[in-house]
Amino acid sequence: MGSVAMDSDYGVPRELSALQKARALYRPGLPPCLQGTTVRVEYGDAAVAADVAGAHVISHAFPHTYGQPLAHFLRKTSVVPDATVIREHPVVRVGIVFSGRQSPGGHNVIWGLHDAIKAHNPNSKLIGFLGGTDGLFAQKTLEITDEVLSSYKNQGGYDMLGRTRDQIRTTEQVNAAMTACQDLKLDALVIIGGVTSNTDAAQLSETFAESKCSTKVVGVPVTLNGDLKNQFVETTVGFDTICKVNSQLISNVCTDALSAEKYYYFVRLMGRKASHVALECALQSHPNMVILGEEVAASKLTIFDITKQICDAVQARAQKDKYHGVVLIPEGLVESIPELYALLQEIHGLHGKGVSVENISSHLSPWASALFEFLPPFIRKQLLLHPESDDSAQLSQIETEKLLAQLVETEMNKRLKEGTYKGKKFNAICHFFGYQARGALPSKFDCDYAYVLGHVCYHILAAGLNGYMATVTNLKSPVNKWKCGAAPITSMMTVKRWSRGPAASQIGKPAVHMASVDLKGKPYELLRQNSSNFLMEDIYRNPGPLQFEGPGGETKPISLCVEDRDYMGRIKQLQEYLEKVKSIVKPGCSQDVLKAALSAMASVTEMLTIMSSPSFSGQATI
Repeated sequence: MGSVAMDSDYGVPRELSALQKARALYRPGLPPCLQGTTVRVEYGDAAVAADVAGAHVISHAFPHTYGQPLAHFLRKTSVVPDATVIREHPVVRVGIVFSGRQSPGGHNVIWGLHDAIKAHNPNSKLIGFLGGTDGLFAQKTLEITDEVLSSYKNQGGYDMLGRTRDQIRTTEQVNAAMTACQDLKLDALVIIGGVTSNTDAAQLSETFAESKCSTKVVGVPVTLNGDLKNQFVETTVGFDTICKVNSQLISNVCTDALSAEKYYYFVRLMGRKASHVALECALQSHPNMVILGEEVAASKLTIFDITKQICDAVQARAQKDKYHGVVLIPEGLVESIPELYALLQEIHGLHGKGVSVENISSHLSPWASALFEFLPPFIRKQLLLHPESDDSAQLSQIETEKLLAQLVETEMNKRLKEGTYKGKKFNAICHFFGYQARGALPSKFDCDYAYVLGHVCYHILAAGLNGYMATVTNLKSPVNKWKCGAAPITSMMTVKRWSRGPAASQIGKPAVHMASVDLKGKPYELLRQNSSNFLMEDIYRNPGPLQFEGPGGETKPISLCVEDRDYMGRIKQLQEYLEKVKSIVKPGCSQDVLKAALSAMASVTEMLTIMSSPSFSGQATI
C-alpha cells in the first residue's frame, strides 16, 4: 500500500521568519463558482485541437480522451437548465505529484486541493508522492494534513514533497504509475507541471482509460517559463513571481549602471526556449535592449548580426555621452541562432553515435568545425555538454551572455582602433539571473491562482473527468470574477513539423508544445512601441521587491493584462448566441427574419471555413 519515507525531510515543518508566518495566515479567496459544497458543471461542445492539420493524428493517438467536452463550473445562482448538479460527495483518495522544475506557488495547489477535498467530505484523503515521479513509481507517500501544510502555505519551493525526474513516459514508467494508483486505490492522480508533464498526463490518462483503470488523471499548469500558454491557459502558476523577482534584480543593475556610467550589463534570464520571461521583465524594468529568441529566429539573425545590432546601439548611445547600458538575453537564445543551432545538432548527433566529448570536434563537418574553432574556449566546452532528455541543449549551462559580451567588446575595440567609434572603452559585466527566483516566496497573484486551481482539481474529480487540465480564465480581473473550468489536455496539443537539417524532416508526436512569444501579440507590440525610448533615454523602472500586501501586492503580469483572452468565457458566450438564434429562427418565423439569418450565417460560415483550414492556420517549421 505504499511507504512513508520517515528518514527524509519531506513534509517536515519549516522554521518560518516573521514575514513567512504572516504570509501563512493569508487565506486566498475563491470565485463564487467554487464556493459551497455543491458542484455545478455545464458541458460545452466537444473540444478539438487548434492544430487543424494535426487533428486526425491527435485523435488517432488518443481515441479515448480526444474530443471530450469543455466543462464550465457554475456559481450557485446560475440558471442553466442543462447543468449537472453534484450534491453527493463520497469518500475519495487523491494522489498528487510534482512533475517538473520547481515553480513558486506549487504548494498552494496542494493546499487548495486539500481544502476542497476536506470541505466536501472530511473522510477523504490527499496523498502526496515523495520525490516527484520517482516517488510515484516507488509508491513513497505522505498523507497531506493540516499539520503538514501549516508551514508551507503561501511559501515557495517544492520541498514539502520534493521532485526528481520530470517524466512519466516509458512503458515501464507508465505501468509503474498505474500499479501505484491501483495499489493505493486512488480515485484521481493530479500532476503538477509544465508542457512536458502535462503531455505525460495526457498519455497517462489515455492509457488508464484504455486499460479500464478507474483512476482519473488531472493536469495543473505550473511552470515558471510561462510557455504553457494556449486558448485555455492564460498564464501559468509561477510566471508572475519569477518575473517580479527578476525585474527587481534587473532594475537594481540598471540603477547601478546609471550610477557608475561606465558598464554594460549583459543579463541572461531563465525561460528555456521561449522568451516570455525576458519580454515580461523588459516591460517591467525598461532595460536598454532585449534580444528575444523569437525575433532572432523569425529574422534568421546570425551571431554576427546580433553582435552588430548591439554594437550599433552602443555607438548610438555613445553619441549622447552614454557609456553604460543593460541588455537582456533569454536562456534559449543559443537555440534560436541558426548557425549555433545547427552546430548543436551536429554535436548532439555525434553524442548519439557514441563519440566521446574529447573527439567530437575532430568529427565535425568543415563549416561546423570552423565555427566551433572561432568560438571562445568556454563556450566550446559548454556546447559539448550532453543534451537534456528532450534532446535540447543544457541551456542553463551555456553562457550566451558572456559570448555576446566578448564579441561586442572585440568589435567595439576594433571600431575604436579604426576610428569609426570615438567613444570610451567598452566594459562589460555578465549575470545569469536564474536559480535566485525559483525558490522565491510566491506573489499574491500566484498564491491565489494556485489555490483556486487546487479547488478546480476537486471539481474535475467530482465530475468524473479524465485527461483534463484545470483552467481559470479572466485572470486580469479580481478573484471574484475569475471563471473556472476544465479543458481536455488533448485539445491543447499540436503536431509540430520538425526540421533537423537540409534533407531531413518528419512529423513529431502529438504533444502540448511550448508557446513562443507571439510577434503579432499585444505584449510584443507594447515592447516595440517603447523600444527606441528604452534604448536611448534610460527610463529605467524599478518595481521594487515582491510585495504580498500594500503597493504592488495586487499587480499582475503586464503581458497578461494587455491581452484580452478569456477564451472559455467567449466560447460560453458563443453558445448562448447560438441558442438565441435557434430560439428566434423557428419554423413559422417571418420571411425577413429567415432571410437575414441565412445571409448572416452563410457569410459567417464561409469566413470561418477559410480561417479554420489547414492552409490558413498551418504549423510553422521550427
